[in-house]
Amino acid sequence: MRLGKTAVVLGGSAAGLCSAGALAPYFDQVLVLERDELPAGAGHRRGVPQSKHPHFLLNSGRRAIGVLFDGFEADLIAAGGLHLMPSMDAAYLDGEGWSARKRSAMTMVYSSRILIERVLRDKVRELGNVVIREGAAVNALTTRGGGTRDGEITGVGFTTSGGDEHVDADLVVDAMGRGSPVGAWLVAAGWPEPETRTLDAKVTYTSRWYELPAPRPATWWWRHLVIMPTPDKGEHPAEHEYLVNFFPVEGNRAIACMGSWGLDMPRTTDAFVETARRVRTPMFAAAMDQCEPTSEVHLTRSTGNKWRRYDRLPAPPKGLVFVGDSICAFNPFYAQGISSAAGSALLLREHLARAGRIDAKFSAKFLASQRKALNVPWSLAMARDQGYECAEGTEKPREWKRRILAAVSAPAFSLIVGAAREDEVVDEHFAKVFNLDESMGDMLRNPRVIAGLVRYRVRAALGRHRVPFGFDPQAEPPATDYSPATASAR
Repeated sequence: MRLGKTAVVLGGSAAGLCSAGALAPYFDQVLVLERDELPAGAGHRRGVPQSKHPHFLLNSGRRAIGVLFDGFEADLIAAGGLHLMPSMDAAYLDGEGWSARKRSAMTMVYSSRILIERVLRDKVRELGNVVIREGAAVNALTTRGGGTRDGEITGVGFTTSGGDEHVDADLVVDAMGRGSPVGAWLVAAGWPEPETRTLDAKVTYTSRWYELPAPRPATWWWRHLVIMPTPDKGEHPAEHEYLVNFFPVEGNRAIACMGSWGLDMPRTTDAFVETARRVRTPMFAAAMDQCEPTSEVHLTRSTGNKWRRYDRLPAPPKGLVFVGDSICAFNPFYAQGISSAAGSALLLREHLARAGRIDAKFSAKFLASQRKALNVPWSLAMARDQGYECAEGTEKPREWKRRILAAVSAPAFSLIVGAAREDEVVDEHFAKVFNLDESMGDMLRNPRVIAGLVRYRVRAALGRHRVPFGFDPQAEPPATDYSPATASAR
């Protein structure tokens, strides 16, 4: 059932493209307004600086996009995306050493952000009633009754090379990202400023792209190299606090990335290479040495968590919804952004399917459902970032609470990871939490999961591990498959 003549999407990145797919069945025309001129292929552009860093497409995101665009995952893999099982295809340095290689419940599709968006653009352009306007800078919303019970959005103003334009809209989707000006436009039109929850843990990360050797070295059974921050509380180099990835993408390439909470990061190619030699395993720098660099160093510091609580406005504007970072932006370390945005777009489609019209009731119901969905990734981000002394924002806890979080979060995470190595049920639920299919709270209220954690803790205290771990970080990660059929007690 059609709900209106025109829907307008502000922004043509992943969140906006997913929104276009959600809107297409319910409006005569969907207009996507994108400020940048879009590349013909998988290319970087000014409006998506994050594209130069690694991106995970979590299972929840894969599934949501697949519902919105039939065949998306197959097309992404056909274009070069890699369908991998991280526990088998990634060398993972956690705790004191390398983890064992084994099969698990979690799989992922690895690709660059630019390829994800290129495939999404291709899928959107297959929709006959969707038009992407490039070089269109949105500069205004037209409204009626701003701030009142009947207040609504009626259209969008934008500028192109040909001058100023305006389009009437039955529904507008804000997908303009972290820096979206829509909130300020609403305040100017009479709506109150929304409560905004923030926590900036001062995350900075820096990346460089590499061409992989062909053929790959014989010792490279792994496709993805992950180095977690050290658990050592004594004196150690600052670089041991880094979260490090050697991340595979399409085209026989990888992105080398180093990030940290509250520390300075290298900005030049020489400093990048030198710093890589001081992380807590030599394997990262050794991998870079065997590859050909294809880019300069890209650094990002705009990484704070920010949730604009439009759901708490006494009278949210009719005819306006928010998707992606424009409403809730996360620390990118946790790889939640695209998947959360895709989930919001799918939720929008579900609400449109049940709606008789776009009215205040529709807006309130959608915002309430979206709030519940966003709380899952938000809580995960808070659980980690609230423990850092350098963090600032409305969600910064009192010092006593921060100390407790800092003391227990890493050991608790290691306990869950360790139990997941040896217990299929814990592994299954941990995969769901990581992929935003289940909240951490729901996982930890599951009696079977609690039993698995306790059993692992007891066995660990007795030294009776079913799957070995803690292999020497100065040596090559072990290639042995320790899946249940071949695992032996340590």
